[in-house]
Amino acid sequence: MRSIRHLLSFVLGSFVFAAAVLGLAGPATAHDAVESSTPAEGATVAVPPEQVSVTLSNNPLGIGSSFSVKDASGAEWADGPVDIVDNVASQKLKAGGPAGQYTVAWRVVSSDSHPIEGTFTFTASSAAEGAAPAASSTAGSSSGATVPGMGTAEPGVTAAPENAGSGEPFQWSIVIFAAAAVGLLVTLAILARRRLAAGTDDEG
Repeated sequence: MRSIRHLLSFVLGSFVFAAAVLGLAGPATAHDAVESSTPAEGATVAVPPEQVSVTLSNNPLGIGSSFSVKDASGAEWADGPVDIVDNVASQKLKAGGPAGQYTVAWRVVSSDSHPIEGTFTFTASSAAEGAAPAASSTAGSSSGATVPGMGTAEPGVTAAPENAGSGEPFQWSIVIFAAAAVGLLVTLAILARRRLAAGTDDEG
């Protein structure tokens, strides 16, 4: 009987251990986070940049990405598709942007296949070369075009990545590990049951 109790204790301990390991593996599936933006949140630049970007903690997927870059009057300046290189998502801007505040609203699909989004603002001290006279640039200086987001990008400057990447696939390793742990526990339970049955037969 003592050996059977030890075996049952071992099986129970294995269940507890597997549950703890799977619990620790949970944070690995957390959504990617924003590390910085270019320009930085609230930054003032000399003229409107050629592009804006956000840097994430992991490589986003190359689908479902979008950027909206509007000036104080609500005019859209985003030009073309979003470009994703490694963990940096960038959006080119049209030439000839006016001076004033710009609001950037972005949305990407993180490496765990969940969409994440946010907003940040920056200000251009002067209009870009070739910009039309900003007769209405002061009108509606309070930008009503701010797009709500799930978060605001933190200040920072992105470094140019060296190699192009297309994002990471779903983390199947966690699923495989969980399946292996369940299989191990089922095997231990079957062995314990057989030992228990054998011990009962011996006593009879």
